[in-house]
Amino acid sequence: IRAFMNLVNLGVAFPHDSYGQYVGYKTDHDPLQRATSAGPYTSRDMCQCLYAEITRLGIPFREDRLIVSLVSLRQDGKLRVGGAIVLKGETSADPDSPFEKRFEIYLAENIVFAVGGPGGLYEASVYPEGHQGAIGLALLEGAEAANLTESQFGIASVRPRWNTSGSYMQVIPKIFSTDPDGVTNPRQFLLDYFRDPVDLNSRIFLKGYQWPFDVQKIHGSSLLDLLVYLETVVRNRRVFLDFRENPAGFDLDTLHPEAKAYLISSRATQATPLERLKALNPEALQLYRDKGLDLAREPLEIAVCAQHNNGGLAGNIWWESTNLTHLFPIGEVSGTHGTLRPGGAALNAGQVGGIRAAEFIAHRYGKWSLDERLARENVSRRFRELWEWMKKSQNAPTNHTHEREIFQARMTRAGGHIRSLPTAREAARDARRQWQRMAREGCGFRTPEDLWTVFTTRQLCFAHAIYLQAIAYALESGVGSRGSALVLAEEGHAIHPKLETEWRYLPEDPSFRGKVLQTFPAKTGDIEATWVPRREIPETDTWFETTWAAFRDGEIFGKSQ
Repeated sequence: IRAFMNLVNLGVAFPHDSYGQYVGYKTDHDPLQRATSAGPYTSRDMCQCLYAEITRLGIPFREDRLIVSLVSLRQDGKLRVGGAIVLKGETSADPDSPFEKRFEIYLAENIVFAVGGPGGLYEASVYPEGHQGAIGLALLEGAEAANLTESQFGIASVRPRWNTSGSYMQVIPKIFSTDPDGVTNPRQFLLDYFRDPVDLNSRIFLKGYQWPFDVQKIHGSSLLDLLVYLETVVRNRRVFLDFRENPAGFDLDTLHPEAKAYLISSRATQATPLERLKALNPEALQLYRDKGLDLAREPLEIAVCAQHNNGGLAGNIWWESTNLTHLFPIGEVSGTHGTLRPGGAALNAGQVGGIRAAEFIAHRYGKWSLDERLARENVSRRFRELWEWMKKSQNAPTNHTHEREIFQARMTRAGGHIRSLPTAREAARDARRQWQRMAREGCGFRTPEDLWTVFTTRQLCFAHAIYLQAIAYALESGVGSRGSALVLAEEGHAIHPKLETEWRYLPEDPSFRGKVLQTFPAKTGDIEATWVPRREIPETDTWFETTWAAFRDGEIFGKSQ
């Protein structure tokens, strides 16, 4: 509540009624109505309001910088972060300066690591193209991770990248596929798998707030994701949403009661999906116009894409890394979201994590304690290592673009929403080899301007090796299908009578719901992994006087340094 109201007070225009009640709606994995929105650009609005507050408070910041390495050290018997090596961007660096002048060194008592999810890991991705993620930087320092195996995938447009959740599906557009040219042999392929158009159209509606691929709904709305995957990846056809026409057999009166009641209550009963979308959410139409695509003139190409990492770096209740002190991973890079992330939880968790980390830092880590001599020695050693690697990269046999294409294709194939133990084992082995080769030989580039993507590719390559090792370990453990991961096995359960035997899946082993996959990365790209008991929701003493005393004396933050 505190984090949400902070955003409201900073100016994010979440809707409320005349009594001041903030209304919600039901979305991703949410059985209630806990999500809210300020429109399709909610996250952008949040960033702009937070940015304005930073400016108002006079907090110094540096933009156009890329962290190429965190720097850790062992001090007082504990592993901690102590700084970062940063590469200046094109607008910050003198284009004629030598390579070494393009770097900056920061020593830091604390690092709040709010770098988002690993958007650059996947070939089929709905993350914004500029959002690559940086979890690999922390993994390279040995930071513990939790539930890296848990991600979220769903149907999204590919050009431009955007989730086709909510209104886009609730207005029930026509879904069709074509040959690779995008024109010839169009057909509404989904009709082959449903007993009648009424059932299909109602499930298309449900994809609106059941957007993520969910194995618990594989016989329901999530069957659509699998069929789109088969049509695009296996059959090499292209799939589109067309808002100009209704799908075959569309009739408002014959829809399932839930879909019919929703459209009537939302006053979205117009003759076409486009008109219904205008009534339900006109900003959703404008969003695509702003990105150069008019849904009134052309269909929208879709695929099943990576959208969210529900796992990430492991943290305690104050969002501090469990084994790399003074590092605070918050937001999507933190493994706090669980197997099924309810809609809105990601944006909220980043704000909650920020407040919790700030409180702890202010009460426990507010004074400088870093051993600067030791930190400078470690920074110098790390910079020399990076410098030698960069020099090797100038003569590397493969370039950064090719290296990234290799691991992105591997992650989509083996670490996406369709998984199997043989594929995961092979991919984990090949990922480890790619990382070891890149660490040994470098990552080819030609000009200083390539350095940004070279260093990003480096940490992403390491991250993908750790992720695939974790996925293979989980499948070997017998966790089965859960969340957004369908695990194929010939001896498994049938999905649909019209799908071949290779599309059978292992059900979830529910005993793993009480466990968290703990992963410790090694520089080689290997991992130590184990399942640990999930922390229970605590029962606390809420007697006012004792709580007040613990708060007043700072006991809630533990002992001060």
